[in-house]
Amino acid sequence: MSAQNVGSRDGHQAFRLHVVTWNVGTAEPPADVRSLLQLDSQPATDLFVIGLQEVNATPVRYISDLLSEDSWSHLLMDTLAPMGYIKVTSVRMQGLLLILFVKQVHLPFIRDIQSTYTRTGLFGYWGNKGGVSVRFSFYGHMLCFLNCHLAAHMNYALQRMDEFEYILDRQDFDMYNTPQVLDHKVVFWFGDLNFRIADHGMHFLRSSINNGRFNLLWNRDQLTMMKKKEPILQEFEEGPLCFKPTYKFDRFSETYDTSGKKRKPAWTDRILWRIKPKATETEDENRSTSSSADDDEYPIKVTQDMYTCDVSYGVSDHKPVIATFNLEMRKNVETPLVTLTVEGHWSADEDATFWYTILENFESSTWDWIGLYKIGFKSASDYSTFAWVKDDEVAANSEVVTVQMSKNELPPLAGDYVLGYYSTNMQTLVAFSPTFQILESRQAVMEGLLPENINGYEK
Repeated sequence: MSAQNVGSRDGHQAFRLHVVTWNVGTAEPPADVRSLLQLDSQPATDLFVIGLQEVNATPVRYISDLLSEDSWSHLLMDTLAPMGYIKVTSVRMQGLLLILFVKQVHLPFIRDIQSTYTRTGLFGYWGNKGGVSVRFSFYGHMLCFLNCHLAAHMNYALQRMDEFEYILDRQDFDMYNTPQVLDHKVVFWFGDLNFRIADHGMHFLRSSINNGRFNLLWNRDQLTMMKKKEPILQEFEEGPLCFKPTYKFDRFSETYDTSGKKRKPAWTDRILWRIKPKATETEDENRSTSSSADDDEYPIKVTQDMYTCDVSYGVSDHKPVIATFNLEMRKNVETPLVTLTVEGHWSADEDATFWYTILENFESSTWDWIGLYKIGFKSASDYSTFAWVKDDEVAANSEVVTVQMSKNELPPLAGDYVLGYYSTNMQTLVAFSPTFQILESRQAVMEGLLPENINGYEK
């Protein structure tokens, strides 16, 4: 059951958000990330947001990743696509990667997608430190996700604050109502923030951790200490740190650093959130906050369900941190921008016809296209074939436009498909047809172009 069906009250619906932050230490991904994504959880997740730091970014590797997806994105797409999740967008700045996946049903209601990045490391030239962000409208609610990698080492707590404020100041979006990060209704800030545990000696740190008495360390956590004197940090919420410090481990183990450096454990990897305007209601019991003031008509409530780390992963000296949230809201937008209609039986034996209709004004373009997607597709570019929309002029509202796809472009094998309308200006799929079946090509069978054993039975 989808989270969108849970917690409905007075027109409000709850959407489940799964956020991961992980400093992967230039490592290749593990063989399986299913437990990291908690794919068996109920209710099912609606949005996945994964922020990685220190993705392998040597010059040769970085250039190859720009030409095709990096290995982490490939693994995430291969894992999530069969479960019905589509990659919406991603942003990469050297070692920083932020990637967004969503259930197909929600994709037409994710709009105004923009991403940006800010370099802070090495005087801002190489970009080994800094922040990458993605913002978008989700059913009319403005959300922003900011993945940061801040300055390392115990004594640089003030520099980390300076870098965070610099990133907030420098990140601009081409949106009149949300030009900067903090203008969004909800901001999720996460990453390797590199805050350390000050003052305590190694023995006290390790004994407190081994005995599960994490609370003894909280008051010396630099981020917690900074919150007491930095007004901007006081606007951010964070769940209790009831999990092991996530840095620094020997690789492929649950043992803290045994090298000569013997780095002290720390909660460097964090996930926080902020609601605009500043929360006026806080329920400590379930870490719930809600917006009010100018959002009375369309408030949003954020409840954190889980905040933990997964110590089973060992490819890096950091453990990944996971947070799950319920976003309870009333949909501000419920109508798709376009409808797509498919009629008749499709097969590669004859040309296919479909229709689309523009329902609402949006910045459509003659460069928009409609793709044919096999169920289980990974992203907007993962189409079987496509057709341009009306090529001489932009379609008028409510105009029914007929489009043909050549039989030579259709897949010969049977399968379940959807049509998706891709908006070039919005850089996303804004509408889908209902799922329909393409029949096996009789011509291809007669000509012996298909394998002898298809779909589990002999030809």
